[in-house]
Amino acid sequence: MEASVAFSDLVNGATFFDRIGDLRNRAVLLATNDQLSTAIALIELDGLARRIVLCTPELTDEQLSSVAATAQTDAIVTHPTDKLMGHPFAIRSRMASRLLPGGGRSASDAASPTEWILLTSGTTGMPKLVVHSLESLAGALPRAPEDGHTRVWSTFYDIRRYGGLQIYLRAVRSASSLVLSNPSEPLHEFMARAAAAGVTHISGTPTHWRRALMAGPPRNFAPRYVRLSGEIADQAVLDGLRAAFPTATIAHAFASTEAGVGFDVNDGRAGFPAAFIDDVHSHAATGVDLKVSDNTLRIRSRRNALRYLGDASSPIMDGDGFVDTGDLVERLGDRYYFRGRHGGVINVGGLKVYPEEVEAVINADPRVRMSLVRARRNPITGAIVVADVMLADPQLFRDDPVGREQITMQLLKACRLSLPSHKVPTSLRLVDALPLTPTGKLLRPNA
Repeated sequence: MEASVAFSDLVNGATFFDRIGDLRNRAVLLATNDQLSTAIALIELDGLARRIVLCTPELTDEQLSSVAATAQTDAIVTHPTDKLMGHPFAIRSRMASRLLPGGGRSASDAASPTEWILLTSGTTGMPKLVVHSLESLAGALPRAPEDGHTRVWSTFYDIRRYGGLQIYLRAVRSASSLVLSNPSEPLHEFMARAAAAGVTHISGTPTHWRRALMAGPPRNFAPRYVRLSGEIADQAVLDGLRAAFPTATIAHAFASTEAGVGFDVNDGRAGFPAAFIDDVHSHAATGVDLKVSDNTLRIRSRRNALRYLGDASSPIMDGDGFVDTGDLVERLGDRYYFRGRHGGVINVGGLKVYPEEVEAVINADPRVRMSLVRARRNPITGAIVVADVMLADPQLFRDDPVGREQITMQLLKACRLSLPSHKVPTSLRLVDALPLTPTGKLLRPNA
């Protein structure tokens, strides 16, 4: 079932009706089962609730209980079938189709600062709770399109995660339209729906976009702006998007839940200009200070999160106010290139291997859509490098074992020509799918 609601209606609408006053100054956990209910609730609760805890949909019951306890929530917004209705104070959220004008906050509800609590996207264990303000999340976002043209936003991300929330806030602040994704919707149907809605600006992870390129974007889909974030954007995926959307601006952004948005790169090249680090004038103009320390990117800005909640032993920022992103970079000439996450390095006999560096070589072959390089234990070197590869055409060589062997050997040869021997995969296999996180990124152990 599709639902459509104008942002102008959301400002004056309601999902809570006469219960909205009960949420004043409370710490509210949002555990709705759809993005649209969340989108409406956020507008109603900001400036009214003391704290909003934005829960992602894949959380287990144990994780939800831990998050609720850590955030000291005293109200939960959920759906009638959700298990959290046993909470001492819970409100059943109404669906968007029940939105009524004039049922929201009254003018007498004085706005007060609300803490926005986002969850980190770790693959295992309990997520960390990251404290933001609306200013740190949206203060740097434009309120109106600079070019004066109407924008229709969309994103592969869920708006309950940092990447999706950024797009949601961009749309709200500029009174633009927003087309939400649906995790149960086939990719080609979402793309067709985005095309039919006239989406002009759309974002996702590089993995989202590789899958979209495999599916083949609709012929009538011509966005003006295509954005990548959340993972390293290698040259292969940037070139693939340039070929698919020749008139669009292809941009990749660096952002994280803790560091906020660091910068955008709009020149169609992987990595980012060294001037982003070296030019103090650009720091003053953007309000974002960047530096590289121990080969790791550090960011200081008013977009940084404020702190972790419930974990005083782990400050987000160092003594100088910089957030250590954990992303390793290397300077080559006038440009920095991302090499991977600090925790994702493979140690081969004491030598470091960045999985993403090997993947970039494999992905450069036009027959490849994406790959995943990982470690396999070895009694001599401690670990060896192996690779799983998805082809751009899943049917290519499916019933041709000789062809599969040939392309495997050709990809390994390309790695040997471009990489030191310890970085070359000892085995490479063609696969039909790669494991993904709920955020739409490649699943990487310890990354």
